[in-house]
Amino acid sequence: MMQKRIKTFSAFWPYYLREHSKPLTRIFHYFGTSLGLIFLLNGIFNDILFLFLSPVATYTFAWFSHFFIEKNKPATFTYPLWSILGDLKMFFLWTSGKLDSHLLNSGIDDKTSSPQ
Repeated sequence: MMQKRIKTFSAFWPYYLREHSKPLTRIFHYFGTSLGLIFLLNGIFNDILFLFLSPVATYTFAWFSHFFIEKNKPATFTYPLWSILGDLKMFFLWTSGKLDSHLLNSGIDDKTSSPQ
């Protein structure tokens, strides 16, 4: 049976967070996103090769975490643009210390490490 396609980013966001319910999955995403942003900036200002390595670095860590930690299919496969935006939103909310309320609103309690 086909699932209904999500039509807005605001509807996608809680789904995205539930697909990243395990703290270790998010840690792998933070590392990959950090590395990807560093490579992106290095590619812009120093060596264009890093522009091509940026998504490789980012997705290597993200997809590893989905396949081996979260054990689900990366949202990138179904919602590529929203997934990138979700990665960045999650990363910047985490770095600003504002992610916890979003996780709780999506039904994720890090004390239990899974959706409620």
